Amino acid sequence: MVADVRYLAPHQSPRDLLVPLLERQRAAFARQPMPSADERLQWLEALRHLIEVNQRSLVEAISEDFGNRSADETLLAEVMPCLHGIRDARRRLRSWMKPSRRRVGLAFQPASARVVYQPLGVVGIIVPWNYPLFLAIAPLVGALAAGNRVMIKMSESTPATSLRLKTLLAEIFPEDQVAVVLGDAEVGIAFSQLPFDHLLFTGSTAVGRHVMRAAADNLTPVTLELGGKSPAIVSHEVPLADAAERIAFGKTLNAGQTCVAPDYVLVPRERVEGFVEAYRQVVARFYPTLADNPDYTSIINERQLARLRGYLSDAEIKGARIVPLFADGQDRRMPHALLLDVNDGMRVMQDEIFGPLLPIVPYDRPEDAIAYVNARPRPLALYYFGYDKREQQRVIERTHSGGVCLNDTLLHVAQDDLPFGGIGPSGMGHYHGHEGFLTFSKAKGVLGKQRFNAARLIYPPYGRPLQRLIQKLFVR
Repeated sequence: MVADVRYLAPHQSPRDLLVPLLERQRAAFARQPMPSADERLQWLEALRHLIEVNQRSLVEAISEDFGNRSADETLLAEVMPCLHGIRDARRRLRSWMKPSRRRVGLAFQPASARVVYQPLGVVGIIVPWNYPLFLAIAPLVGALAAGNRVMIKMSESTPATSLRLKTLLAEIFPEDQVAVVLGDAEVGIAFSQLPFDHLLFTGSTAVGRHVMRAAADNLTPVTLELGGKSPAIVSHEVPLADAAERIAFGKTLNAGQTCVAPDYVLVPRERVEGFVEAYRQVVARFYPTLADNPDYTSIINERQLARLRGYLSDAEIKGARIVPLFADGQDRRMPHALLLDVNDGMRVMQDEIFGPLLPIVPYDRPEDAIAYVNARPRPLALYYFGYDKREQQRVIERTHSGGVCLNDTLLHVAQDDLPFGGIGPSGMGHYHGHEGFLTFSKAKGVLGKQRFNAARLIYPPYGRPLQRLIQKLFVR
């Protein structure tokens, strides 16, 4: 129970247990600073088998934490991408590890140059509550593939999942290789202050700022996967049924509690009512009823539910027209709703929503939609719905976001060979796939020379004829 800070003695602080754990991982890394490909493949295979065999108990733990989380959503959005990510890493690992040969300039011959990909050491991972399995395992896969030791801080909002994952990982990894830390926000603060060799945080932009400040004291490099208000743009020509269906899937999955969920939709002014009706029909087809529907995921806790209700109340007071898609909620199953006539003075248009509320913003010309997006902080994702490839390219080139989906939502995150990461307020750095391996590796440049040393020709004293010739030939 060394890494379980729930059992601190009254006189102890979280740091009293976290620092010795970090030191044990550092010592273990020092004994094995460059694990072989075979060792890393064994770690990944053990992890794959663990998740595959225990997927049912993990699904149940996540649902317990949420009050109800659709089992199918957990399988599709957490278990499946975990397994696929591990499979992809195992398939590509040897090529990722292979040193990369680089060119040596004529003036520096004879010599060789290469880049060696070396493990960083001990990686810290801070996991949020919305996808507690996938957002722990995905970075763990990259860190293990790169040969590191790993400490994982789970969210206090998902106690059942956190304890289950801690127990399971302890079955296949010693604590000096992979350790799961449990505890509240105070523990999270202490965790972010540890001198890791790399720290990956997934969560809100506000908390991300604190994590980055804490990491700066140790000059710890960080990868921040934050969020923001990811827009969806509906073009003037795309069939509304197509756009509404795909946006509704991205917004209703996990009841909108997804960092890349569509946060608002930009719709041509003359198509707003048509989009609202198409969207209403899709949601009714997805979820014919809300009450006792196992497919309809609950809001994670009462605090988040109160926050979302506060957004609705604030928007309504300030003039928004609320279009509820269900008559009533049930417990923490919050009814999905559309919001019309919104403005920037409303909290729902200022904060990341992270729930089943979807504002609709009208626009007139395509350039107006692009300008609206660009006038706001750069989002984690952007979704464009339109089949004209020139317009697609225009949106890609004229906007900035962490990633883009054309005519779909969310699914770019599940592509094993695409990097995932934000930009500006939505985050920094990338992971998943090869980019994950690179994030958790040191790309060490190595210049090699043997006995013959042509560089002696440029050693002092300076001004010799041969040196002047070398300068004439190469200093240009």
